[in-house]
Amino acid sequence: MSLDPIRLALFQNRLDYISRHMGWVMIRTSRSPIFNQSHDFSCFVTDGAGQLVSQADGIPIHTGGGGFAVRALLDAFGGRIGTGDAFLLSDPYAAGGNHLPDWVVARPVFVAGELVAFTCNRAHQSDIGGGAAGTYNPQASEIWHEGIRLPALRLVEGGEVRDDLWQLLLLNTRMPHYLDGDLRAMLGSTQIGAELVADAVGAMDATQRHAYLSGILDHGERLMRAAIAELADGVYTGSSGYDNDCFEPADVPIEVTVTVSGESARVDFTGTGGQVRGFKNSSLANTYSSVYSALSTFFDPSIPRNEGTFRSVTIVAPEGTVVNARPPAAVTMCTVFPAQQIMHAVWEALGKADPERACAGWGMNMFPNTSGPDRDGRTVVMYHWGGASAGGAVNGRDGFDQVGPMCTFGGLLLPNAEMSEQLFPVRVVRQELRCDGGGPGQYRGGTGVDYVVDVLSPAEYSFRAEGVHVSRAYGTNGGSAGVPGTFLVSPRGAEPFMPPDYGLRQLGPARVAVSSSGGGGWGDPLERDPARVLADLRDGVVSERAATEIYGLAITGGEVDTLATRERRATLRAARAAG
Repeated sequence: MSLDPIRLALFQNRLDYISRHMGWVMIRTSRSPIFNQSHDFSCFVTDGAGQLVSQADGIPIHTGGGGFAVRALLDAFGGRIGTGDAFLLSDPYAAGGNHLPDWVVARPVFVAGELVAFTCNRAHQSDIGGGAAGTYNPQASEIWHEGIRLPALRLVEGGEVRDDLWQLLLLNTRMPHYLDGDLRAMLGSTQIGAELVADAVGAMDATQRHAYLSGILDHGERLMRAAIAELADGVYTGSSGYDNDCFEPADVPIEVTVTVSGESARVDFTGTGGQVRGFKNSSLANTYSSVYSALSTFFDPSIPRNEGTFRSVTIVAPEGTVVNARPPAAVTMCTVFPAQQIMHAVWEALGKADPERACAGWGMNMFPNTSGPDRDGRTVVMYHWGGASAGGAVNGRDGFDQVGPMCTFGGLLLPNAEMSEQLFPVRVVRQELRCDGGGPGQYRGGTGVDYVVDVLSPAEYSFRAEGVHVSRAYGTNGGSAGVPGTFLVSPRGAEPFMPPDYGLRQLGPARVAVSSSGGGGWGDPLERDPARVLADLRDGVVSERAATEIYGLAITGGEVDTLATRERRATLRAARAAG
């Protein structure tokens, strides 16, 4: 049928509003700080066949692969899905998950007896058992070390919660006081979402419902095909990788070849290293979501982010590699690493096709988790997001000076220091922007932060760090790489030490000092607006040495000397040209 474009746009916007509305419900009703403060969850909507039609709320790495989860549910239950049901799943091998801590609640939406949609909430649980509190076990070498595995399960049947399954879930967490409330919040958010979706399509007949849901996917496909067609046909390569496998040094490349042909693109990871011993392997859903995130952020942001958008993209992820691990490989770190390396590699390849649109690399996160008993003897876990790294620059904008993991693209909120001190046994000593941490460029990379916190009681430390020894935050178009991070732990009454990149330690009260890694710069630093260099100098994020020697600034009486700056930059350019 012929679709009214205005009505189609309104329908897409309404579904996007429903996704956001589910997120508001989750924020206001969840129990864990990881949700109600940091928003480490995402809401999305699929059609009745499990095709993603809206992912307007939350974190891209969660939602980009959401269709894998719903299609796994459909495969498991087929025609045995009824009104009033709700399902739960997480497993990356059996249930289309990305990693075990991200539990998906999926609720079917029926209109006139027809299954028309699913409203979904994917949320990173505070604890799911396993070998370390807080979901991240850096000593894991197989998936059973990482916590409870959930295939597609019917958690609610005909409107009634299955108490036997609920108790099983609460027994398999160190934090049942959080999980009980969080699961109820997830169910509530999807219930409200389902009611809103039913209302949105209730006035349509079956033919119209199918036409407009399909029209959303077709519209996304048309726009992405047009965007790809603007690139020159060709073969473009990018690379990233690891320097360890969580246990020992290892050279693990992540290689990608992006082939652009007309309106389509092939993203091929042939040449990528084999799956590793540690928990930095990627599930297939996570790799698809990473590629989709890289494409969405490279092209026009107004292009819809649904599964129709990516019909023109073919992904090749060889089985047995870090981008498509075979069971029982551990995968919990995958939404951060290798998700970031995958996106970097794809960005690098696309940047060769369109340098003006190239994205500089982001700093790799390296902050720990700490866990221990609260005043009532219950386990609490603190994610030290205060030490999060910086973003890379793009043409026209400096990188974010501090932002959550790259896979969240700002969708994860960094909690304030005062709230952390109220909830956890810590005292935040310092959280301020680094000086000279960002890669120089016409647009500067984000600086990163100096984060110092006193952990006031004994705790288990889960260390999980990249970007300590080698910066992966590459510069582009003449910009420079961001500065690697540093990490130091000073136990009370003992010698300070640099912790392992990955590992578990039991420590008494201690001070943790993180200088997070900076983002890469875009463009020649000698082209940077002198007024912006001066502002950075006054803000303390660029040193006087960098301002004069890298950016070529000349300052007289606290102000930019325009003529002297022009001469100094000419001298620096000539010296650079002479080698």
